[in-house]
Amino acid sequence: MAKIISIHSFRGGTGKSNTSANLAALMAAEGLRVCVIDTDIQSPGIHVLLGLAEEDMHSTLNDYLWGRCDIKDAAYDVTANVGSAIKGKLYLVPSSIKVSDIARILREHYDVGLLNDGFQRLIEALELDALIVDTHPGLNDETLLSIAISDALAIIMRPDQQDFQGTSVTVEVARKLDVPRMVLIVNKTPEFFGLESVRAKVESTYNCEVAAVLPHSNEMMALASEGVFVVKFPDHDISTQLRQVALSLVND
Repeated sequence: MAKIISIHSFRGGTGKSNTSANLAALMAAEGLRVCVIDTDIQSPGIHVLLGLAEEDMHSTLNDYLWGRCDIKDAAYDVTANVGSAIKGKLYLVPSSIKVSDIARILREHYDVGLLNDGFQRLIEALELDALIVDTHPGLNDETLLSIAISDALAIIMRPDQQDFQGTSVTVEVARKLDVPRMVLIVNKTPEFFGLESVRAKVESTYNCEVAAVLPHSNEMMALASEGVFVVKFPDHDISTQLRQVALSLVND
């Protein structure tokens, strides 16, 4: 049975798309068939991490939502782009980066119910083990639907007061939607905060499992989205923690 796993954050800039790409790559490295779908339609970007050039996007999630194509026709095999360590398959359904397409979405919106249908069609057409939904930050109709139909939800946050407040809203909503599994990932943590102290504070604040507390990384900053971190730095502490998270999300 395929798992639908939503990766969400209340605010932008938390590293949500980086986390989505890394978790997907780690699952695929274990031999699983994984697809990432970029539902951050207003500000897409995960295609950069997964090496899919704009000129190669003949169909996108936008085209599916506007009835121009079947969703499987907007799924691209990016396995070879990510690295030779991938034993399974990694697909990406990108959102359009064209200004005109983004403007149309903002102006006309779309039927969010089509997303649920699209998720199921992707799972069947690509014979997926996991579908990772890279959501739009904040809470809107699309995000609520993605959370509601997910088998697992990973909420990305930074150890920042604004994130603490916004994340509490997301956690409350997820609980009301009865998400079967919810975890928190604290990202970009200054090491002088004390990683275990941060874990304890977050767990006590939300009464929720903290799957990982990831330190601020100069290597991550230097990589500057030119590839997937866990592939470039497989022995880094961040990669080790994310590997445990990936296996937990897909197996539990």
